[in-house]
Amino acid sequence: MESVYIARYHKHKVGVNQCSSALTKHIKAPVDLVWSLVRRFDQPQKYKPFVSRCTASGELKIGSLRKVNVRSGLPATTSTERLELLDDNEHILSIRIVDGDHRLRNYSSIITVHPEIIDGKPGTFAIESFVVDVPDGNTKEETCYFVQALINCNLKSLADVSERMANAS
Repeated sequence: MESVYIARYHKHKVGVNQCSSALTKHIKAPVDLVWSLVRRFDQPQKYKPFVSRCTASGELKIGSLRKVNVRSGLPATTSTERLELLDDNEHILSIRIVDGDHRLRNYSSIITVHPEIIDGKPGTFAIESFVVDVPDGNTKEETCYFVQALINCNLKSLADVSERMANAS
């Protein structure tokens, strides 16, 4: 199913000087619980460990902007991001970075969550894909490795938070 989901939901046009990848995570928590965290464009800090603060104004809709403050230790302090897609039926969230003091130019990502059974219980299969420009002085491999490390950390944290919530209920 992984390749079917990626082909269906994770389509990126990848330019000559860009890199792209898709990462996955199996989460031992029901899809509705996981989606309740992922869909909160205005509160990514609920599961993203590198986000210290997020401000978003107005109604949550396509085109909404959020300003994210990044925890120290990363080569950035702020990022301004635009909501590209929020589909509660298909469980799809897509964002694009539009500004910030970092090197992630023309970055966009898509995260989808899908129900699955893990050890006989309701679980979630999460997929996050991205495309980004390769900055001057970096290789495609270095750029992809850096972004993949961030996404893997976010997906692990999403699993940890979701599983804690599922076990508490």
